[in-house]
Amino acid sequence: DELEKISDGQLEKTVEDVEVYARVSPEHKSRIVRLLRKKGHVVAVTGDGVNDAPALKDAHIGVAMGIKGTDVAKEASEMVLTDDNFATIVKTVEEGRNIYDNIRKFIRYLLSANFDEIFVIATAILIGLPLPFLPIQILWINLLTDGLPALALGFDTNDKELMKRKPRNPREGIMHRMLPFIIAAGVLQAAISLALFSLELKETGSVEKARTIVFSTAVIFELLFVLNCRSEDKPIWRVNPFSNKLLIISILIGLLLQIAVVYMPFFNTLLKTVPLDLTDWMIITGLSA
Repeated sequence: DELEKISDGQLEKTVEDVEVYARVSPEHKSRIVRLLRKKGHVVAVTGDGVNDAPALKDAHIGVAMGIKGTDVAKEASEMVLTDDNFATIVKTVEEGRNIYDNIRKFIRYLLSANFDEIFVIATAILIGLPLPFLPIQILWINLLTDGLPALALGFDTNDKELMKRKPRNPREGIMHRMLPFIIAAGVLQAAISLALFSLELKETGSVEKARTIVFSTAVIFELLFVLNCRSEDKPIWRVNPFSNKLLIISILIGLLLQIAVVYMPFFNTLLKTVPLDLTDWMIITGLSA
């Protein structure tokens, strides 16, 4: 009865403070939802009957019961609980957050790695150096690093603090706060690659050896760098590397394949690489890390 008498202006002032509404009509439910949305809240409504349908439709997320719910309620909803259990909503939110996180990890990794390659090639051309990577080597880098490690990120496990976070802003783009990380990683690796390439050319005069060293540095860097893309707010040593066994396996496969590329005659001919000694590998590993 009170809801019938009160105006929208008056209800808007108290809608955030009221915890229980009793014996409300379908129109009242919709009215409450609209006013909460007007106040800037993200509103979810649960329901199972025909009288819940208007509020389910007006909410950001309508949640209908799959067993007891009517067809009208299900049609008006964005989510249907097949087990009619509210705890499933929590599990769904957790799974959704984890999927979104993994998509961001994948994007951060791929863009950082590819930005590095573009920057190296462009800078080398501008300053008159020979190409640090041949086209076939760039294809190999992308096949090795954009393949298994990037896919393994998609199967990364949930962060234990995932459900303690505040909900993200729905207007926030998927690239939110990502660009500085991508640019920093790309520029750092590109600067090291170009410096190493220049020094090797001066010291040995062999373009093939200089390319092999820089090529291997890029691969090892990206295989290690994938570990740094697993968390946006934790340093690498605070994230358990063995919680994603697929990622560890993919990194080990990548390392073995790169060693094969450096030492097997077939790959030497195909990818224009030359064998490296232990000192070269120490330099590569140190700079990649």
